[in-house]
Amino acid sequence: MASASTESMPVTMDTKVAGSQDMFNRELDTYRRVVGANLMYHREVYGLLRGLLIEQAPASFRFLDIACGDAGASAAMLRTMAIGNYVGIDLSEASLRLAAQALDSLPCPVELRCGDFAQAMAKWSEPVDVIWIGMSLHHLPTEAKARLMRDAHRALGGLGLFSIWEPALFEGEDRAAWLARFSRLRDEWSAVSDEEFAAMERHMLLADFPETVATWLAMGRDAGFSHAEEVFMMPNRMGRVFRYWN
Repeated sequence: MASASTESMPVTMDTKVAGSQDMFNRELDTYRRVVGANLMYHREVYGLLRGLLIEQAPASFRFLDIACGDAGASAAMLRTMAIGNYVGIDLSEASLRLAAQALDSLPCPVELRCGDFAQAMAKWSEPVDVIWIGMSLHHLPTEAKARLMRDAHRALGGLGLFSIWEPALFEGEDRAAWLARFSRLRDEWSAVSDEEFAAMERHMLLADFPETVATWLAMGRDAGFSHAEEVFMMPNRMGRVFRYWN
C-alpha cells in the first residue's frame, strides 16, 4: 500500500484551530452529501478523467493533483490504474489528513504537500505527466489563472496532459447571471439544507470567478498548449471539463 508523506502537517490543536476544525467538519459533511448525491456530477467527471488517462497518460504516469482536498474521488479513480507516482497539494491540513487515508490503497508512492497551489506551481521543478485541477482554479483572478496554466505547461515539459474542471459562463453572460443560475438549482439540491445551500451561495459570491468557455480555451493556448478542447459539460451547465496538451 502507498505511504503518504505528511511530515509538514502539524497535529497540535489550540482553541482557534479547534474552531476551524468544527467549521471544516460541517463543510465536509455538506460536501460529502453533495458528492454522494452526485449533485456536481463527480461520477461522470472522474469517469471521464479516467478515460483521458487511459488514452493519453504513459505507463507509470506521474500524477499531480492540484487542490486535492480529501482526494476521495481521485483515489477511487486511480487505485486500479498503472500510476507510478501521486502528489497532492492542498491548503487544508485537515483535508490532507483525510487524503492520506483515502490514498493509502494506491499502488504507488504518495506525497501530500500543504500549501498554496499557485505558489507551489510557480516554483515547480519536478517531472510530471498529468496535472489535474478540479473546481479550484476559478478562485484565482483571470491573470493568476493564466499564470498557473503557464506554470502547468512548463511543469509538463511541453508534453503530458493538463486537465481542469471549472465553472464556465455562457458567452455574453456575467458573473451575477451565473450565480443566479446556481440559485435556481435549489430544488434539485434537496440533499442539502436551506442553511447549507445559502452558505454555498455566500461562498460562491465571495470566491468564485468563472470564465467563458472561449476564455478557458484561449488561456490554455496562450500558455503554450497546442491543443485545447472542452470534453464535458455538466448537465446543469454550471461547469465544464477541459483538456490541454501538445
